[in-house]
Amino acid sequence: MAHSGITSLNIQQTPTNADIFRMAWPMALRAVMMFSLVIIDLYLVSSLGENAVAAIGIASIFTGLLLGTTFAFANAMQIKVAQAFGGDNVVDLKSAFYCGLLLNVVIASLGIVLIMMFSQAAILKLAHSPSIAEGASSYLSVFLLVIIAETFSSALTSHFNGCGKTKLAFYSFLISAPVNIFTSIVLIFGLYGMPHLGLVGAAWGSFLGAFLRMLYLAYRFYCVHSDLHTVDGWANGKLLTTVHRQFSFSWPIAATFISMTFANQVCTAIYASMNVYHFAAMVLITPWVRVAGQLSYTWTQATGILLAQMIGKSLSSESLDEFLSRAWRAAFVAAAVVATVYVLIVGSMNWVYSDLDQQTRLALLSFLPVLLVIPFPRVSNAICGNVLRAAGDTKTSMNIHLMANWLFMVPLTAFCIMVLNLHVGWVFALFLLEELFKFPLFHRRIWTKQWHTMK
Repeated sequence: MAHSGITSLNIQQTPTNADIFRMAWPMALRAVMMFSLVIIDLYLVSSLGENAVAAIGIASIFTGLLLGTTFAFANAMQIKVAQAFGGDNVVDLKSAFYCGLLLNVVIASLGIVLIMMFSQAAILKLAHSPSIAEGASSYLSVFLLVIIAETFSSALTSHFNGCGKTKLAFYSFLISAPVNIFTSIVLIFGLYGMPHLGLVGAAWGSFLGAFLRMLYLAYRFYCVHSDLHTVDGWANGKLLTTVHRQFSFSWPIAATFISMTFANQVCTAIYASMNVYHFAAMVLITPWVRVAGQLSYTWTQATGILLAQMIGKSLSSESLDEFLSRAWRAAFVAAAVVATVYVLIVGSMNWVYSDLDQQTRLALLSFLPVLLVIPFPRVSNAICGNVLRAAGDTKTSMNIHLMANWLFMVPLTAFCIMVLNLHVGWVFALFLLEELFKFPLFHRRIWTKQWHTMK
């Protein structure tokens, strides 16, 4: 297919683990860099004390929910792009990208309006003190600009990922990350004559980095797909019909991610009722867990993208099973790597966060037993979820996550903290129990092999 500079991957043969690795490693490094920026911000802000860390934690309740929502719809668009790309259908490719981008912009706009209207009252209730509330509000007001830039970047990233061009999003972070870090340091501490902004400086650094990343991805899209918008027609005849169809396809996938994000933010709000040392420990460990977890999760995501392309090519059930079994075995190797990284992370916490109170550092150490075990059921569940979404069985994945989030994780978190007043180490163990809750539900669905014929 010559149109728009698109050349489909040769996936007539079953992709190898090397193919998955070539697609996964840029995604993994991009995700590591993305979450590393959060860790760097927290590290820089941690020198300002637990109150500053708590302020960012409260602000992240709102920013995480909205970013998670836009990323969720972008993730759904990624599957549509992969299927269109695998099937060499340029009209479907155009429809998947532009309809996905439109949905992202509308959702982000509505979310920003809601945050501006209702966040202040919620922050005042969650904050331990007026100074924490003021810091959270100031940080949030600037971080809304980051959300605008990431709305476009996530759509562009998902398009490139679906086309197999995963390196482009990684390159965007190589450009933006140094600017982000340097700007954050200068503005947090008021260096080189710049204003001393404290934790708000971290938000401005994040915005400048996100803006540069958006510009780079937009430029690369223009270079490769500048004439994509000139392709005649839409996948379902008319634009509005195509948008409606894409929304119908996307909402169960988006609901899954939104549920997970919203449940995490509700749990974060519950964590805020713990003492400030335990709450700070939960805020600090979360980005580290996500960073290391990406080493295995991006493998499962790349597996889903390649599987969607194979489905677009209408390969046989035997080919799908053979590819999946190899990818699954390799995923457990990735999980073992993640568990090893967790040991290194927890072992270095006393050195990295030496300025924090001893209670906070002891709480961080208590998370290690769970971190050693959780990568294995988590990566297996992630394989199942990505396979089901790639095959179009989106509602099963959604229902499993909804049950795990709202019938298990959220109520048990509230019970353990507000009723039993358990130590933060036991609260953290609920993440492992949640994965074990999902395990039989996901694997039973995969073993039925109904997903083979659900395109």
